Order: sequence, then C-alpha cells, then structure tokens
Amino acid sequence: MQPISQITLDDAAYPAALRTLMGHMAPAHLQWSGHEALFHVPKLALFCSVHCPGSALSKAFDLANVLRQNLIAVMSGFHSPVEKEWFTLLQRSATPLISCPARSLDKRRLSSEERSLLGQRRLLLLNFGFAGRRPTREDALVRNLCMAALAEIVVVAYAAPGSMSAYLCQMALKWQKRVYTFADPEHDQEAPAGVAFLDVKEVPEWFTGKGIISAP
Repeated sequence: MQPISQITLDDAAYPAALRTLMGHMAPAHLQWSGHEALFHVPKLALFCSVHCPGSALSKAFDLANVLRQNLIAVMSGFHSPVEKEWFTLLQRSATPLISCPARSLDKRRLSSEERSLLGQRRLLLLNFGFAGRRPTREDALVRNLCMAALAEIVVVAYAAPGSMSAYLCQMALKWQKRVYTFADPEHDQEAPAGVAFLDVKEVPEWFTGKGIISAP
C-alpha cells in the first residue's frame, strides 16, 4: 500500500464543497492514497444501485465505454456489481479513477489492478472518514453524498422512487449539480424531478458543448 494521507475538517486545505454542502454531515477527516492531483480536476460521479433494470444496464455499460476516451476523471464507490464492471472497463483505458470505499484504507489489500493504476498515477483511493471495515447502509449513503458534493457532474444509472439513489439525486439537484440519468423508457414515470436524460451516443459532443475539459 502506498502512503496514506489524512486531513481534518479544520484544515484550510479541506475541500470547501464538502464543508459547505454537507454541513453537519461533512466528514471529520478525509483519508486518501494515490494521485492527489485528482482532487483538483473535473470529476464525474457515477452511481448504479444493485437493483437496476436491464434496459438501463445496457446504457450503463455503453457510458463506461464512452468514458474510456479520457473525457473526465470518474469517481465511484465501485461497489455494486455494475460499478465493479465499470472499474474493470475503465482501468483498461487512460481515464483517471477516484475509488471511494465506505471503509478505512488502513490495512486495505490492493488488487493487482489497483496497484497498476497507482503506479500509473491514475488512481486516487479516497475514504470520507470511515473508520470501520464493514460499511453500513448509512455509511454508503454518506459516501455517495460526499462524492456528489465533490463532483461537477452526477450520473445515476437508475433511481427507483423512494430509493437512496432518488434521495441522492434530490440532494445533488439542491446543490445545483448537473444530474443525469439515461434516456430510457424505464424512467418515463420514475426519474426524480429535475434530473436530465442523457443520450450515451451524444456524450463526447455533450462534454465539448458544455466546455468540460479532459482530465490530465
């Protein structure tokens, strides 16, 4: 494992977005290892719950393949089955990745893929102050909110009514983030109000049109 760094809420270098948007839920400290410069580049937070309709899954993988073009740094928990597949696809490209486990980095066993990415300076492992080794549902929600607070763009593959994903969308919209889901029949009556639909085929042009720069 590479050296682990830590910063507290009182430190001037603590990300202002977390302090401002998360309020009393802001992590007391952050813990990270890897390419620290990824704190300072545009980020897309990518989410997919365990339960996701097949029609949305197809677009989720299409999006991951498009993001392999190194359009922007991709941040995720890489925890659900689909998110794990995203990690597999994205690590085979030049795209920088920010992996946010809802658990401490202490004594974390790195996969061979993670070690390779760290060696390429393409990976930042980021823990939002969790001390335990087994995350709870509440830990996962706080972790996801922290990622949304740090990101310029939030993409949720599917957000069922009343789900944590729907709540995440609502909070990100409240924070005036750009929040997207897939243009998909499954979402016609279910996408949270204010969430925009994203056509995967238009993503490269969509980035250019919005002036979003490529990650280094």
